[in-house]
Amino acid sequence: MQVTVDGFLGGRLRLAQPETGYRAGIDPVLLAAACPAQTGQEVLELGCGVGVASLCLGWRVPGLALCGVEFMGDYAQIARENAARNDVEFDVQQGDVSARPTPFYDRSFHHVIMNPPYFAAESSSMSPDAGRASGRSEHVALSHWVAMAAKRLRPKGYLTVIQRAERLPDLLVALEGRLGSIVVQPLAPRAGRVAHLILLRARKSGRAAFQLLPAQNLHSGAEHVEGQPDYAPEISAILREGKAFSWRI
Repeated sequence: MQVTVDGFLGGRLRLAQPETGYRAGIDPVLLAAACPAQTGQEVLELGCGVGVASLCLGWRVPGLALCGVEFMGDYAQIARENAARNDVEFDVQQGDVSARPTPFYDRSFHHVIMNPPYFAAESSSMSPDAGRASGRSEHVALSHWVAMAAKRLRPKGYLTVIQRAERLPDLLVALEGRLGSIVVQPLAPRAGRVAHLILLRARKSGRAAFQLLPAQNLHSGAEHVEGQPDYAPEISAILREGKAFSWRI
């Protein structure tokens, strides 16, 4: 597989990813920033791809025990190589989130993070490229992702998810009876625009009331100006400096 090596977090991480197929954008970086992990804790990423989210998280929070599950064997191998390239410990297993037994079935984690495929299997958005299709179009129902996350979490452990806003109802149905204390952070392209992404955090055994937070704008200004960087300052700090996401709770 042909790869390119690209800079993340302002070049602090150098990560290989397929030249064609699924390529990481800002979504896994935002996911990593939103996870409230602390040094010494254990974190599992479901569908880790080439490891962008976990390795961004590992850069920001040293001393984590990072594990990942990835369906595509070549992507899993690139994730292992990316971890070695950046001197971050990352245990990646190839596997399916709906398999029995599931990967890491004998372990529990303080945190599970995931960026599940955005489009349902029947969606017309499915790509003919196997890697891109695996990353964007689900072959396993979203409910299976949530079920595995809930099983792998320790009591009081946190699930952090990034997903398309239109899939929020599916996520909430899947979470029912499994995780609580749900907080949803809409992510809008700009002020006055409809949110197209959401960050969601939920807690095992959590009992706090559901919270829908004010939208976070990804970009400043009403329109994009060609050639000008226009990420909102707090988003730029995440993407360029590896800062944590500030939940507006």
